[in-house]
Order: sequence, then structure tokens, then C-alpha cells
Amino acid sequence: MKSNVEKVSNLSRKLNVEVPAASVQSAFQKIFSGIQRDVTIKGFRKGKAPIATIKSMYGDRVKQDVVQDLIQKHYVEALSEHKLEPISYPEFEFADAVEGKDFSFSANFDIRPEINLKKYEGMEVEKEKYEVDAKKVDQVLENIRASRATFETVTEARAAKNGDTAVIDFEGFMGGAPLENGSGKDHHLELGAKQFIDGFEEGVVGMKVGESKTISLKFPDPYHSAELAGKPVEFKVTLKEIKAKVLPELNEEFIKSLGGPADLEALKKTITEDLEQTEKKRVEDGFKNRLLKKLVSENPVEVPPSLLKEQKASLIEDFKKRMSDQGMTENDFASYVEKWDADFTKSATEMIQSSFLVDAIAKKHDLFAKKEDLDAKFKEYSAQTGIDEARIREFYGKSEQASRLTYQITEEKVINFLNQSVKVKEVPAGTFKDEQN
Repeated sequence: MKSNVEKVSNLSRKLNVEVPAASVQSAFQKIFSGIQRDVTIKGFRKGKAPIATIKSMYGDRVKQDVVQDLIQKHYVEALSEHKLEPISYPEFEFADAVEGKDFSFSANFDIRPEINLKKYEGMEVEKEKYEVDAKKVDQVLENIRASRATFETVTEARAAKNGDTAVIDFEGFMGGAPLENGSGKDHHLELGAKQFIDGFEEGVVGMKVGESKTISLKFPDPYHSAELAGKPVEFKVTLKEIKAKVLPELNEEFIKSLGGPADLEALKKTITEDLEQTEKKRVEDGFKNRLLKKLVSENPVEVPPSLLKEQKASLIEDFKKRMSDQGMTENDFASYVEKWDADFTKSATEMIQSSFLVDAIAKKHDLFAKKEDLDAKFKEYSAQTGIDEARIREFYGKSEQASRLTYQITEEKVINFLNQSVKVKEVPAGTFKDEQN
């Protein structure tokens, strides 16, 4: 066997392999002999059919089997010879194998980048100050009351205001033509809840029961329906009824009806603990993501094209699923992906880079997930969920889930290691509340 390697780019290689005629002939002979031994052909006893007959009947299939056999064997040998470790599935190029002739094939693949750890200890990373605003507890209490609110028809002759539920009939028009799916009868609209496009609810505020009016607006741009984005629209609206929201009194009877804490102080304590847990997780998750981004910026890593393509496709598919659940159409999704293509690329790149660096640090400091780490995680999950540990172990016995959990544990150990030396720069609470991680 002869082989050579072409450097297509920094991380892309083309491995060319030439298999001598004798090896090709041997592969043909082995497969033809196997067929001769196993098949029964009319007119011949099993295993006694002439090779010439076998070749005439199974020649095309044997060529495919020979190619597969030759590539499987010599590809691995050539990788070992050149000390190559592909990080992507190879794309093979080859012609038909012919008896008595040399056989050549090539394999295109990406290789793992060389990781040069420059700075990963003593990095400075911003972290929000952890605190829970007491006003949030009051807001949760108000939300609980609102969830149990009742609605009473307003009998006094007054105009609709924010907080009311307006019962309306409406028709939408674009360029004088009815807007598809743009009308409704006896529609209950909570004013101030921003359920319609900007300006619609504001247009209903101030109307009185029995009044009709035309509200001229524009669809926002961008909009989830691309063909409507930025277009002018008119809505003819009739207010038929006003319903006022009546909140229950926050008394002992109401609190007991919730099925949880028995009194207001206990309820506030439970709400505070839940808010603290949620806020702490948000702060810690944000800090971890900024730590990994800092790690990437301090230790540049080139990303193999095949991995970038795969990771980006995975992010887009995940986004598509979430958006389709929210009603986004195929056309709108395609427009969004095109518009934010650079962001998907950036996110996928950083994810791959951080995974390489996590792997390199784990290797250098012996931080890879071990059996005892997995055992501890299974016990933790069992305690959290109440699911029998044996069932959890069965679930993570599958290769994909096992690989994901193993990396998760390794990443946790690396993060804990980095946290031992990281210089935390505290910033005011809420600084990164709206950041996209």
C-alpha cells in the first residue's frame, strides 16, 4: 500500500491511498470463494458451482463488497501510518475495483486543531451581585391574585382603560381589502397586555360601549409574518362590552385556597426562596458563560469547518423547533435565519472552541469524568426526581446520553477548577439580565 496526505487547509486533509493489484485480487478471491461456499445454484451441488458462474451472477455485488473491504482495511492503516486523527466523518472518492489492477481511493476529512493553552488561570470575569428585590415578592403576590381574578361587566357609562378587558368586534383591511385572518367577533382583549400590534390596544382605550372607530396602524418590522412587516393596516373596531378585573382579597381564606402555605408570611417566605433560587441560577449560569467566553478569547482555537457546519445546523434546528411551537411559519423562519446567520455562526464557533479548551484543560489536570463522578450524578438525579436510580442508569446507558452526561460532568469539573483562580469583578445586580447566552 502507498499513501500520501494533502493539506487542503489548516484543518482539512485529503488522504490518498493506492492498493496494489495483488491485494485487490486477494479481496476479490476471498469474496467470490465465500459466495461459492454458501450459495446454491441450480445444476450444481452446494459449494461446487464454478467461479466463472459465480462471477457472472454476482460480479456487480462483489465489486461493491471489495471496495468496502479494501477501504475499511487500508484507510485505517493509512491513518495509523500518518498519525492522523480525523474529527469528522470522511468523504471517500473512488472508482470501481477491477480484478488484477491497482485500486485507488481518497478520503477527505477534518482533523483536531492543536490546542495551545496560553492563559486559563487568573482570568478576570464579571459577575453580577446576587440579590432579590423585595418588590419582586409583591409582584409575585399580585400575579397570584391576577391569576385568580374574576371579571365583572362595567355598568357605569365610562370609557375603557388599561387593565379592562374589552369585548370587541374587529375587521382588518390592507389597501382596502380584508386582511386574511384579521377579524374577530366577541374577542376578549385585555387592554395593556400587548396582545395585538403596537397601537391597537391604545386605540381601544378611551372608547365607550357601542362606539365604533377605525384605527390606522403599521405592522412592526421585523414581524413574524414577513409579508406583513412594515405594511399599513386599518382595523374597524366596535366596543361591545367592558369587563373590569376584580382581584381577590389577599386574606387567610384566599391563601389557604392556593393549597400551599397557610398564611401570608409563610407564602412570602416560599416566594422569596423560589426567587432566590431562580436568581442565583441566572447569575451563576451567566457567570459560567462569560467565563467560557473569556477562556475562548484568551486561548484562540481554529474551528474545523465540518464541526462548525454540524454545530450551526444543530443550533438552527433547535431554534426552529422552539419557534414553530410559537407559531412561526417556514418562510418567516427562513428569513430570520438568513438575517441572523452571523449570530448562529458566532454561537456555534464559541461552543466548539470552548469544548476543545475544556477537553484540553481536563486532560492536563486529570479532570475527565470518572466512574465515581457518574455514580454520584446518578444518585443526585434520583434524589431530585424521585426516579429509581436503576432507571436513570438505564437511560444514560445509551451512547448519546452517556456522552452528553460525561461531557457535562467534565465541564463542571473544569469550571470548578477555573473558579479556584478566577478574579471575579462584581457588577451591580441586573447588569446582564437581558444578555443572550
